[in-house]
Amino acid sequence: MKSIGHDFLIFILVTALIIPAGCASRPKPLPKRTLAPEILNPLLQETRKSYGELFEEATRPRYTSAQVQKMKTYLDQSKDYCVSAYKGRTRQYEREVQDASMDLYRIGGRLDEADRHDRHCQIQNLRILQARSEILSEQAIPVAYENRKAKVELLERWPAEYREMQNEFASGSYKNRRWANVKDIGYRVVAEDQKDDIKTGLEAIQQLRRQGAMPEEVDDSTVRKYVSRVAEDIAKHSDLQVPVKVTVLNSKEINAFALPGGFLFVQRGLIEAAENESQLVGVISHEIAHAAARHGHKLVRKANIANILIQAASVASIFAGTPGLYYALRYGSMGLGLALNLNLLGKSREFELEADQLGIQYAWSAGYDPRGFFDFFDRMATEKGYVTGASWFRTHPPFYERMVSARKEILFIGGAPKDAMKDSNEFQTVKDLLKDYPVPLERMDQQNSGRRQVYVPVHTEGCPAPEQARTKEGVQYLEDICRLGAEEDLSEEP
Repeated sequence: MKSIGHDFLIFILVTALIIPAGCASRPKPLPKRTLAPEILNPLLQETRKSYGELFEEATRPRYTSAQVQKMKTYLDQSKDYCVSAYKGRTRQYEREVQDASMDLYRIGGRLDEADRHDRHCQIQNLRILQARSEILSEQAIPVAYENRKAKVELLERWPAEYREMQNEFASGSYKNRRWANVKDIGYRVVAEDQKDDIKTGLEAIQQLRRQGAMPEEVDDSTVRKYVSRVAEDIAKHSDLQVPVKVTVLNSKEINAFALPGGFLFVQRGLIEAAENESQLVGVISHEIAHAAARHGHKLVRKANIANILIQAASVASIFAGTPGLYYALRYGSMGLGLALNLNLLGKSREFELEADQLGIQYAWSAGYDPRGFFDFFDRMATEKGYVTGASWFRTHPPFYERMVSARKEILFIGGAPKDAMKDSNEFQTVKDLLKDYPVPLERMDQQNSGRRQVYVPVHTEGCPAPEQARTKEGVQYLEDICRLGAEEDLSEEP
């Protein structure tokens, strides 16, 4: 099962966030610049680089521990400022909803149908904006800053890690790591009694469907057959001892998840977000690793899987993008990936680290470029912005430890063979098919942002999408969005 377990934002390029006309409450003060510009500015640029670039460039120390610590403090203060700003916007929208509803009650009897429709649209859109701001403050923004802090940590710790890795190669001690016997994949046992999980998985699926919490499937035979073939091929080269059963969900969420017993669910958003087949394979291999290691079974003792799924926040539906925020809210995703977050279930990072390692091995064993999962993770953290990938990074936190462990495993197994599969015409054909495949505009009556429920009724047709944000050219990060509209010139802030 997935850590989800994402789910970015992740990180990810931001396109349009809402900047309210007024400020409901004054946000926390902007962070103090305790670093000199000649140190601060390069460090800020480092956090905008990909993990791949940083691993190549940061093999020697370039910043002192004191500078790194000040940078982490600066990022923490930036996060607090950004979160407080959006909490204020959430409260503002809440008051505007109350005022608009009271006004409707007061004059409702005197409105004609056109005016009444406009009032309904106004309240509906305010509720959407309120839900969006709340998820930004509670989920997206904190994850964005965790990612940047992980990159600062990489700058500090990777030189020593790199030297240690070289020593492991020289001494051969890397062969003693857990699951180092990659030539025995399929014959080793990473978890016994996998077949006992099938019943658990079936029960969870049935409960999800009874309660209407499962998005509908993609009804395209080419797409379904392709994803099933790829997953089955990986499963044959893995330690999974039960048949893999694949379902492609018509959800714009960028994610995939595995239920106990080999039940794999791939959301179309993941296929559309992947650049090549090896990236898709990397994620599928990661999920198959969760099933092979019986992580779901180990979590059942802590909570009912289906109940946790049903309580998921629909992050993807709020941030899905085109054809507009109004319709994005109605995409049929219930945020299943986010619901499977192992951290929410009280589990440590152990399962994710194990699934990272095994998944890389399975992709390599199946003849794919084993860098696919790392590349997808890196791409989501560098190019897509923290909005569309909210669920990805929520379920796959960009902790430094995970990035380093994945990097090492890829090198320990020998990297990508010369003939390793990276992409295929079939994958690109499937991506093209999904471009025109419709997304169900299902009603989403309730969102759950984590600590409390946010009800967002969507039942008035013909409403324009909420006003788009004022954006600044070149804005790429949530932190930049948070600064829009501020009086100070903060172009150099993170």
